[in-house]
Amino acid sequence: MYDTAIYIGRFEPVHQGHMALLQRALDSARHVIVVMGSAWQARSPKNPFTAAEREQMLREALPEADRTRVQVLPVRDYYNEAVWVQAVREGVARIAPEAGRIGLVGHFKDATSSYLSAFPGWELIHMERQGRIDATAIRDAYFGATPDTVRTGLSDLQGEMPASTLAFLEAFAQTPHFPALQEEWRMLRRYREAWSAAPYPPVFVTVDAVLRCQDHVLLIRRAHAPGKGQLAVPGGFIEQRETVWQSCLRELVEETHCDQPEATMRAALQAVAVFDHPDRSQRGRTLTHAHYFDLGNAPFPAVQADDDAQLVQWTPIGALAGMEEAFFEDHFHMLDHFLGLTGARPPSGR
Repeated sequence: MYDTAIYIGRFEPVHQGHMALLQRALDSARHVIVVMGSAWQARSPKNPFTAAEREQMLREALPEADRTRVQVLPVRDYYNEAVWVQAVREGVARIAPEAGRIGLVGHFKDATSSYLSAFPGWELIHMERQGRIDATAIRDAYFGATPDTVRTGLSDLQGEMPASTLAFLEAFAQTPHFPALQEEWRMLRRYREAWSAAPYPPVFVTVDAVLRCQDHVLLIRRAHAPGKGQLAVPGGFIEQRETVWQSCLRELVEETHCDQPEATMRAALQAVAVFDHPDRSQRGRTLTHAHYFDLGNAPFPAVQADDDAQLVQWTPIGALAGMEEAFFEDHFHMLDHFLGLTGARPPSGR
């Protein structure tokens, strides 16, 4: 018997496989901490529900007697395993300073389960895969339905989820979020189908420009799916005859009309970082080269939205931390990397 059992998941949405693992955690310890991943992410077909909505689903699926034994710890996706592991450990220590002997419940589904080996000192409580489906199959059936046919669309999968999850999904389908997410889901399916016949899955290369001036950064609001209406830094795909530097300057001009002399941009360049987490983009494996520029206290360059941007704005750096849920994919974490918005840093020696 353990003092504390930890269960890590995203629960997008909650299904019976999740509940079996949670029950194992409840059977193994008097206190259970559910680490709710992908917290503070903008809504997307992969992350359609907020952490609060997922906690609601989870608690409603539990017997009332067990609800008080479960604490939920929301943790953001840092797109950096060392930083994420440290955040999980610190969060657990904060809400359970006397956690005692800790067990970590889980099963090795695929490469995405490697995190289970990243917590030395926590004993793995291994379980075999529970159920025949995962949350991806539920989301695909869900977004393939209409608001009025959710129950029919999920009929083959109803036995794989608690009744409370199905009720939540039916209610959520009546909100304005559902058609917007459906549009993105369809676009992403078409996008992946376009290269499905390639002999190997492609790796896409993009560029992004983090442009700072007078302690503001230049942001766009995306005009098209994926991420329509979400905030991002200017950027896009590299073209065949460009270097990443040339591509970065071109995308900055095309989306914002921020056309500074190249010499000015070279003098302002502070750093270049590659963001290459396998899950950073739902369009496919995408590596981006983010260029961080600082124009200091120079006058704000004139900007105007164009191309893939519906809006362009200079945003105070001090306001960014409160805007996390508005950002596309990992763009908040890109800003965090250069600007230190969350204070998160890799553990020493890693």
